[in-house]
Amino acid sequence: MGEMKNINQTFYTDIRERIINARENAIRGVEYMRLMMYWRLGERIFIEEQRGQDRAAYGGYLIKNLAAKIEAEFGSGFSYTQLTRARKFYRLYPTVSKVHPQLNWSQYRQLISIDDDYKREYYELEATGNGWNGRELERQINSQLYESLLLSNDK
Repeated sequence: MGEMKNINQTFYTDIRERIINARENAIRGVEYMRLMMYWRLGERIFIEEQRGQDRAAYGGYLIKNLAAKIEAEFGSGFSYTQLTRARKFYRLYPTVSKVHPQLNWSQYRQLISIDDDYKREYYELEATGNGWNGRELERQINSQLYESLLLSNDK
């Protein structure tokens, strides 16, 4: 075994931080690409649905058949439920510039489950502004922070 020399602590810390930053950026990059994939899937599904004569019937049929085929090849991330969410994601955020890259797919899944536009926008802005992770966003939604804020403003 070679002799381990003492290395400058500042140098070591700098190298260590670069590795950590690179790993974190890689994870964020993958999460963003996943988010964009679901947005693009939603866009494509929506466009295809608009070509059908009877939109409601065709849309349900289209996603069920697509999910059966694509899930078999790519797994549960492409189930009927996930593809329906992707379509809803695109419908709620029809321009990609409205999608916040700080949020990931699991956070958007929580947001798109909120039917009230104002409430959804509130949690979206709070999550991005305060750097909430998925668990914190879920906790705030479950604690009804938005409703509490409305009640306090009414008084």
